[in-house]
Amino acid sequence: MSEARSVAAAVRAVLDAAEPTDKVMKARAAARDWRLGRLDFRFDVAMPERPARPCAPVLLPPNRMPKRGRGGSERGRIALIHALAHIEFVAIDLAFDLIGRFGAQFPTGFTDDWMRVGADEAMHFALLDRRLRSLGSEYGALPAHDGLWDAATETAYDAKARLAIVPMVLEARGLDVTPATIERFDAAGDSVTAKILTRIVKDEVRHVRAGTEWFESACKAAGCTPETTWQALVRTHFRGAVKPPFNDSARESAGLTRDYYQALVAG
Repeated sequence: MSEARSVAAAVRAVLDAAEPTDKVMKARAAARDWRLGRLDFRFDVAMPERPARPCAPVLLPPNRMPKRGRGGSERGRIALIHALAHIEFVAIDLAFDLIGRFGAQFPTGFTDDWMRVGADEAMHFALLDRRLRSLGSEYGALPAHDGLWDAATETAYDAKARLAIVPMVLEARGLDVTPATIERFDAAGDSVTAKILTRIVKDEVRHVRAGTEWFESACKAAGCTPETTWQALVRTHFRGAVKPPFNDSARESAGLTRDYYQALVAG
């Protein structure tokens, strides 16, 4: 009997898939194969410095991105949905790169959690892309922000730093801003998109919780205090600012209490 494919090989296949449909399919297949016990817990394949990307969208530096409206007009709503779809597309790679790069340092439960997260991100992207198509557009029709992978590059060699920045800063920010975005779509009469975003933000609470729990587990193993360690890692590796308004209740449900982030706001 031939040896089963490794976790790392399945993850690398996701990262090497450039076209959105192919990436979504491979993400779902990797998560399903892991859940069904078809993958060996082996990390025998290196992760790429950058995942493959499709020809479109055109990727621009943050300061060259065209200004978006607040989502009142259909054109503005399409631009906002496209931006959100791009975030979810990159989030697929962030979840699977986390497994492939750092999974060997953790128990199998880490791979359990991030395979589920990766499958969620693939589903989120597919929902938003389908919504774009129903509005006469598609993913790739507009330029996109090319700074989203910077956090992965910055934290490529430190599991605690990656967990601190990606789920506990970037995804946590989604918990803060998405409720207001949902209200804007509702106010514009776009209940379909509002329902998609409501589903996404509920899933993101679980994602932030997974990041926080595994960060705390890594800190416990290293004998360091989670809150102060997180603050130091954010100051070192995050180029933006951790700033209000915060969705404190959603953050607390994800285990990301004010003890983590309030000190950064205060100073």
